[in-house]
Amino acid sequence: MRFIVVACLCVGLTVTALSQGRSGGWVSIREVASPAMAESAQPQLSAANGAVILSWIEREGPKSTLKFAERTASGWSEPRVVSAGTDWFVNWADVPSVIRLGDGTLAAHWLQKSGPGTYAYDVRLAFSKDQGKTWSASVTPHHDGTNTEHGFASLFQMPGAGLGLVWLDGRAMKGEHAGHGSGDMSLRFTSFGNDGRQGAEVPLDVRVCECCPTSAVATSDGVIAAFRDRSPEEVRDIAIARLEGGKWTQPVPLHQDGWKVPACPVNGPVLSARGSNVAAAWFTVQNDEGRSFVAFSKDAGRTFGPPIRLDDVASLGRVDIELLPDGSAAASWIEVDQDRAQFRVRHVEPSGKKSAPISVAGIESGRTSGYPRLAFANNELIFAWTARQGTLRVMTASGRGFTTGVQDEGSGREFMTRVRDGGSDGGSIGGSNGLTCVHGRRF
Repeated sequence: MRFIVVACLCVGLTVTALSQGRSGGWVSIREVASPAMAESAQPQLSAANGAVILSWIEREGPKSTLKFAERTASGWSEPRVVSAGTDWFVNWADVPSVIRLGDGTLAAHWLQKSGPGTYAYDVRLAFSKDQGKTWSASVTPHHDGTNTEHGFASLFQMPGAGLGLVWLDGRAMKGEHAGHGSGDMSLRFTSFGNDGRQGAEVPLDVRVCECCPTSAVATSDGVIAAFRDRSPEEVRDIAIARLEGGKWTQPVPLHQDGWKVPACPVNGPVLSARGSNVAAAWFTVQNDEGRSFVAFSKDAGRTFGPPIRLDDVASLGRVDIELLPDGSAAASWIEVDQDRAQFRVRHVEPSGKKSAPISVAGIESGRTSGYPRLAFANNELIFAWTARQGTLRVMTASGRGFTTGVQDEGSGREFMTRVRDGGSDGGSIGGSNGLTCVHGRRF
């Protein structure tokens, strides 16, 4: 497996509050009790029908358990178990999920080893009709029968009814998820009706980046999928494909970043949609510096406006985005500034206006922190991330108290977060994480 690694040098450091300026702003964030226990990681958030579901993996020795909880007015519901096993593939970037479909059915996916190879694993799917009390026997959406990589799945509500998903499929690859000359990773799609019957497997792109997360959402004009493409010249920009009239369009670049890199950066795009409005967030590298961007579409992803930069100094990517009811978005990323990695969020408008960033938490820049998550429902932003508190644990926070309007970049107004930290206001709710990271790249 060839990929870009962000190297992290960890030394003792207390992450101090980022309280220069006044508290308050476009949203007020507070940490909320997480339903996940110790030895938990791989958080994922999904929002549908006015509710947010958090899923994660808890580990005990060789056993991995996929759990989920739903956001309620009083906090998180009691966790429920989807499935467990000792033969799972558990990875910091390729994570399970639980989503709620339009008819109330829950759909979940996880990864299970299919052979002795490191990257020989399958996507497993299961459904629940009783709020997660019981689950169907699991199935695979792919039927090639190869002991190769199948993962980075994105589940979504199909227009009308049923489940859709896209995933990375390594059936044409040979060896240990090898790179050049060993076959290509593809992106594929299938769907399941309400009766559980599966539709055809459809290849969307037969040469994509080998290990970057995917994203797919339903718009008023059909489904749109985003992924990191891979050209013969090793340009690995984000591409878009749309499902219209029962057929997928040819993939096109979301934006011509021109990032040429000979290995997978393990950094995928994220989409969010409301009607025909779509927001996209992604990571790229410009002049040897990591950058995170947002772009908006008003025509269901056929075209996108100019990129709007998210980070201020440098970014590790691992982005997320939620389109808000007024057409603006909340977008998150990992910022690296003054030798610190921070899980940040800011408000962005299609015009390019954006708030100053809010630091949700100090975070490790290595793989253990995984992908921080963001979701929106009932006028509340929900955040989830992995922190080290002796052991790894999934943490959560809530953002409320939205205000209208943001300032132009460079206006000088500070948008800060209120924090529960011994009664003090301002700063990062992550408190002290004992880490500082100096980042670099190696292949």
